[in-house]
Amino acid sequence: ARANTQAKGDFCYYLGSVKFPYTDEPRHPDDNRWEGWNKGKLAKTLPLFTEIGLLTREPVAGQLGIYHYDLTELGHKYQHLFPEQSGIGIIYNNAFCYGLIQLEKVTDVEERKVGEGMGNANIRRTEVYVGYNYHVLDIPAWVTHSQKKLDALYPQFKVLQEDVSYPDTKTFYKGKDGNLYQDSLSYWVIQPSGKLLESE
Repeated sequence: ARANTQAKGDFCYYLGSVKFPYTDEPRHPDDNRWEGWNKGKLAKTLPLFTEIGLLTREPVAGQLGIYHYDLTELGHKYQHLFPEQSGIGIIYNNAFCYGLIQLEKVTDVEERKVGEGMGNANIRRTEVYVGYNYHVLDIPAWVTHSQKKLDALYPQFKVLQEDVSYPDTKTFYKGKDGNLYQDSLSYWVIQPSGKLLESE
């Protein structure tokens, strides 16, 4: 699934927009909505991945509750940086990625004609839905040892196990050349929508 990306795995835990090394930026009343959202994400993700061992964290002298973060050697191994240009400048999207999807079998293939009407937004095309079963290879120890904490902060996608078969469906569209193409990313970017568990 990773053939056309730089991701280091098929499952990516999104941190937020952050360029390492990074020093905490406290929330400010003048922050726009996106800045507030991003700082909120980083306030949860950076401490978690420090605890897991992918980041270092040092207190900033004279600034209570402010920390300086950087990648550890292990963090460099699993980091996926995918910057994008936006109206506010470059967004340094960062994630830690792991795991390789190993296809077991295709369980269903269904073609449907979609889109009707006027305009480019409704161009008719053939979509192909492929149901399949897979298992995951190369799940690192930092994922399995931190499963409860990762599941709490990223509740919409639980940590997967290597010895379990999982079902999924991918949507492709058929090009004029008859080949199948995909609009979406070939890897999962999992957002931190949950809560940060306290250290045990």
